[in-house]
Amino acid sequence: MNNLCELYNRECINCGECDICDLDSEKHCDNCGQCIDEIDDYRSVSIKDFMTSNITKEQIDRLRDKLSEKEKNNN
Repeated sequence: MNNLCELYNRECINCGECDICDLDSEKHCDNCGQCIDEIDDYRSVSIKDFMTSNITKEQIDRLRDKLSEKEKNNN
């Protein structure tokens, strides 16, 4: 299974754009965290990272069951 792009609605093409530093576009992100301390009008979080670190297997199983039930009801 291919990875999904974190920035665009497509498969990852290994372009590296997601690894560019938010503070210095000439720099590769080294996870220093300085961008987190900056005051911005917005913050962003990778949904993929959030889901893998904050959702339990039980929650995923319940969601899968609900989706299966919904598909059965729609057919």
